[in-house]
Amino acid sequence: QIQLVESGGGLVQAGGSLRLSCAASGRTKSSYIMGWFRQAPGKEREFAAAINWSGRITNYADSVKGRFTISRDNAKNTVFLQMNSLSPEDTAVYYCAADVGVTIRVNSREYDYWGQGTQVTVSS
Repeated sequence: QIQLVESGGGLVQAGGSLRLSCAASGRTKSSYIMGWFRQAPGKEREFAAAINWSGRITNYADSVKGRFTISRDNAKNTVFLQMNSLSPEDTAVYYCAADVGVTIRVNSREYDYWGQGTQVTVSS
C-alpha cells in the first residue's frame, strides 16, 4: 500500500503556469508507472500524462501535449507536472496515480493507487 499526496494547485490566470507535485510514501517502488489525471466539473476523469519508472518514456493527452511536462525524482519518491500556457479549459481537480504495471496506460481503471487531488483553477 502506498499513499499519494498532491500539492501545488491553485488559482492562476490564463497563460500562466503551475507546477504540481505528488509525494509517495509507504511501500513505494520506483518501478511504478506514475500518472496524472484530471476531472472537470460534470465531466469524467481523463488522462493527462504518465511516465515510466526511468523517466525516459512519457505519454501525454493531445489536449496537454506541448504545454505540460511530467517528470519524476525517484530518490525523493516524487512526480511532477509542469503546466504552462494554462487556459480555462484546464480547470479541474488533478489527481496523481500509481500503476504497478510495466507499461504506460491511459485508462484510469488500470491505476492502483490514487491521491486525493488538488484543485487547479484558471481564470480568463
